[in-house]
Amino acid sequence: MAERFNLAHHFVDRHLAEGRAEKTAVIFEDRRYTYGDIAALINQAGNALRRAGVVAGDRVMIVLPDSPAFVAAYFGAIKIGAVAVPTSTALGEPDYAQLARESEAKVVLEQGWQASGPAELECAPTAPGDPAFWLWTSGSTGSPKAAVHRQQDWLCCCENYARGVLSISEDDVTFSSAKLFHAYGLGNALMFPFYAGAATVLYPHAPQAKAILQQAQRHRPTLFFSVPTHFAAMLRETDAANPYDLTSVRLGVSAAEPLPAEIVRRWRSRFGFDVLDGIGSTEVLHIYISNRPGCVRPGSSGVPVPEYELRITGEDGNDLPAGQVGDLWVRGSSTATHYWRRPEITSQRMRDGWFFSGDKYRVDLDGCYWYAGRSDDMFRVSGEWVSPVEVESALVEHEAVLEAAVVARPNENGLLKPWAFVVLKETGDATDMLAVELRHFVGQRLAGYKCPRRIEFVPDLPKTATGKVQRFKLR
Repeated sequence: MAERFNLAHHFVDRHLAEGRAEKTAVIFEDRRYTYGDIAALINQAGNALRRAGVVAGDRVMIVLPDSPAFVAAYFGAIKIGAVAVPTSTALGEPDYAQLARESEAKVVLEQGWQASGPAELECAPTAPGDPAFWLWTSGSTGSPKAAVHRQQDWLCCCENYARGVLSISEDDVTFSSAKLFHAYGLGNALMFPFYAGAATVLYPHAPQAKAILQQAQRHRPTLFFSVPTHFAAMLRETDAANPYDLTSVRLGVSAAEPLPAEIVRRWRSRFGFDVLDGIGSTEVLHIYISNRPGCVRPGSSGVPVPEYELRITGEDGNDLPAGQVGDLWVRGSSTATHYWRRPEITSQRMRDGWFFSGDKYRVDLDGCYWYAGRSDDMFRVSGEWVSPVEVESALVEHEAVLEAAVVARPNENGLLKPWAFVVLKETGDATDMLAVELRHFVGQRLAGYKCPRRIEFVPDLPKTATGKVQRFKLR
């Protein structure tokens, strides 16, 4: 790779030099933005950030919905050598204050921010290994930490997954229900199309099933990215009848949590195209195991994406043979360099280029990988990590609760949802009305996807001799 490399040049400015200035880059609500339009917005954003005192290496925290404003902020920060820090738009003020402190953000760009200033801007002379963006991820405690990614990291995902698996081209139109502040959504809806010179549909609102289907029918994407919860919801939305035309889509993609085999089969039958399930991570940036077009194994994560190496190890750290469940390790050039100010966990999970995924897997004799659960107690709901400790802490804040334990249990579609076991201070208070009250109580404190779908009152919780709750028994 060249001594100098800047994401904004390769993913935006290059298209102008190659004659795509008038080609549609972003479809947003009732307007189409060309690559020339987007390049101007990015330059205005970069100039505005410089006027605000942002210099190379400074963090720019981005709390914006999926929109041209997000695209401008993200690439504008990177273009001037600063570090873009996309952040969820669904958090509370205390969360934003914590993340701003953690990142030491020079500026925080929130809803209503618009790029302004000159529409010309030179790229900072960044190198391939320079930090370009952070992505938030959670560990077993649920405490957010930042995975530090370089200018070069997206190239590996784009070349080996977007092109190598999806065969993306400039004729494609992408649409993702997963949002841009996710590694998954950021790849789907921005980096993949901008790598290929394709177009992307950006939707700023909540990804409800009906709205997702309406957007897909209206804007005619060719690549359709979502998560298992949304795929299941869209099937429910169309159970009685299917008024939505998705015939423009040539491939669907699912990640963020395992996609049940039945949903894969039902989706193909109803909509006429395959959904490729896969697994990725924030630290490795995007999908590194995936099913392939024309070769889908329902219930399986698929086979390794080109240029990624995989290992499954036992408790002793040695590789396991096919058929045995163990810890999944992955190595690829898109992996983050480290966690910001987390040297201990960095050394635990990032070793000699290998990343410890935290997932349990087995590989069959055909080389297909099958998910077997998390190595810790974290689990995903609607593509988001849920920390049992966080939900338990919220429950215990209620005056009637003595103890609580939260685990993941599958719903009727096979998708994991939070399930709470609660020990009350007074056993006689256990009523359906209290269960409803507790769910509302948690909902006022945490994001909706973290709220228990069911609360079961129990006399006590199973524990080890040292007092640790044995969640596996509850599962």
